[in-house]
Amino acid sequence: MKTTDLKSKTDQQLKQELKTIKSVTGVLIGVLLVLFTVTLYGLFTKENKTPFIALIAVGVSCGAIVPLQYGHMKKIKSELNTRKEV
Repeated sequence: MKTTDLKSKTDQQLKQELKTIKSVTGVLIGVLLVLFTVTLYGLFTKENKTPFIALIAVGVSCGAIVPLQYGHMKKIKSELNTRKEV
């Protein structure tokens, strides 16, 4: 993600960025839930478990993005709140 100064953006730009991050994070969480569901199903029902073990690693590594997104959303919300107080 590009490092940009949140103070240099307008309120409208921050709100749009927050909305975009929320929707992308929601889609990512949904895809990860589907991935884990399919992986668990494959682990319990299929004979060859090797691809499903690899998919667990992919899901966990992609899941590490979610806390980073929430941290960025928190920074944007705090910036918007400080602008309202002034």
